[in-house]
Amino acid sequence: MQKLLLLEDDGSLIDGLTYSLKKNGFDVEAVRTVREAEERVRENAGFDLLLFDVTLPDGNGITLCERLRSSGVQIPIVFLTASDEETSVIRGLDCGGDDYITKPFKLGELCSRIRALLRRSARGHAEESILRSGGLAVNLPEGRASLDGVPLELTGAEYRLLCLLLKNSGRVLTRGLLLDRLWDGYGNFVDDNTLSVYVRRLREKLEEDPSRPKHLVTVRGVGYQWKE
Repeated sequence: MQKLLLLEDDGSLIDGLTYSLKKNGFDVEAVRTVREAEERVRENAGFDLLLFDVTLPDGNGITLCERLRSSGVQIPIVFLTASDEETSVIRGLDCGGDDYITKPFKLGELCSRIRALLRRSARGHAEESILRSGGLAVNLPEGRASLDGVPLELTGAEYRLLCLLLKNSGRVLTRGLLLDRLWDGYGNFVDDNTLSVYVRRLREKLEEDPSRPKHLVTVRGVGYQWKE
């Protein structure tokens, strides 16, 4: 049974959608705030798809989508939007959302689009089970990395940092974002210099000349970027 997270603050809609989606074979968990939804996703609760309302009491589904995508979360996201919010959803699709459906909607259409996204996601996961960049390969199911076929000895933090950089290859990731994602939202428990240490260690293991990195580069005053 595929697991969905529903982020919606309308009680009657929550009840109706939860009942109907379960009748159609989905396991549904409902939350009412952006904070709750983000916490559940960060806990790796095994969701196969996320259903986000756009306007919520403590924020909106679009900015939540942006944060999740910037941290490497690739779970399919569908926006549930009122008709007058459709133009704003374009930003949501640009930032990584997969689809949107306008209220009121027919349950059959919603289920059909959910199933289509889940099929695409399943194919994508099969293709993306190994992250590659030149001679570097990270086998996600096995949690192992190698360079030119030689296994790399990485700590847990180094491995998570490498995965985050590769999944966002070409994008500049701020130091604050990296600290937050690497330590589950509690980066303030780790001295900022710790991130520099992990970056240096990764360079020593990945770069031909760690003092002049070509791949794990520093964007001065901002953070780091992985270049192919």
